[in-house]
Amino acid sequence: MHKIILTLLSLIALTILQAQPNIQAILTEGIPATRDDIYVELQDDEGNLSSIPVSIIKGKEGGPVFTIIAGVHGVEYSSIIAAYDLLKEIDAAQLKGTLIIIPLANPSAFYGRTPFLNPQDNLNLNRVFPGSEDGSITEQIAHFITTEIIPVSDVFIDMHGGDANEDLLSFIGYYKNEGQPQNTATIKRLAEASGFDYVVSWPYTLPPDQPAKYAFKQAVQDGKVALTIEAGKLGNVQEEAVNLIKKGIYNILAETGNYGTTTKEAVDFIYLNQQEYLKSSDQGLFFSHHSAGDQVEAGAIVGMIKDEFGTLISTIVTPVAGTILYKIGTPPVNVGETVMCVGYHK
Repeated sequence: MHKIILTLLSLIALTILQAQPNIQAILTEGIPATRDDIYVELQDDEGNLSSIPVSIIKGKEGGPVFTIIAGVHGVEYSSIIAAYDLLKEIDAAQLKGTLIIIPLANPSAFYGRTPFLNPQDNLNLNRVFPGSEDGSITEQIAHFITTEIIPVSDVFIDMHGGDANEDLLSFIGYYKNEGQPQNTATIKRLAEASGFDYVVSWPYTLPPDQPAKYAFKQAVQDGKVALTIEAGKLGNVQEEAVNLIKKGIYNILAETGNYGTTTKEAVDFIYLNQQEYLKSSDQGLFFSHHSAGDQVEAGAIVGMIKDEFGTLISTIVTPVAGTILYKIGTPPVNVGETVMCVGYHK
């Protein structure tokens, strides 16, 4: 019986593999100004299945391939809904080049309402890139994005937001890669054109033989123009965040010449190119009177950890002055967890 089950699973997996749509073929064949909505089916050795929705919108004329991914984390709802809105709104007849939208990169996390981990294998999709073709289901999703989506992309945008427990300041971010000065200059230009009030950059120090872990960092490692958008917070769909994300995407599409004209207003954006991550040394309940976006001074107490009886265990002190990018917005905290990130310019 065990052999029969294994044989059946192997046949199912083979059928799925044979039925997989060819992304490259869809990109190069067919009539312009069309849209193909497909599902990419994946299955691991434990029988876990995932069906990834991918929409490929081909414009009326040739141009760059622009990829948008949302739903890497299951409860980052504002970015997910923004991706679905874009699917409804984009007119292929007005598009130059190709737009690939993956509105739900991690369906099981979404439908399982889990903020960080895929409940099928308890892995964080944004920690396993480049993934593995023969790995668990989350590793296979990462491998699919790494091998099938990133290589065909000219511009790659990974959309996120505040998870169920995160109070977050909306921003657009990128890696400052000294090894790819032309790409970095383009990325910086697109970030500035997005219309976001806050532009965050991180130094890129990843050796080429080390795993990228993060989706858009994988795109950077592979030599692509890549950015991340962070908007929305505390596991809710927030209309303001959805609209901000969409405005940013439309502005970038206009800047790259893919679609429409810019809708941005003059923005005196604030650069935050340094980050200080404040971690808890204790398990307990986290309390803070601050919110994302607040300005804090160096040496200020920005939070407290209390035990289950309300007794103060420790305080959280910021060693730098700056802007709170995000903070834990719910009480539970564990040893070693980041409770707050303060961004500043240096």
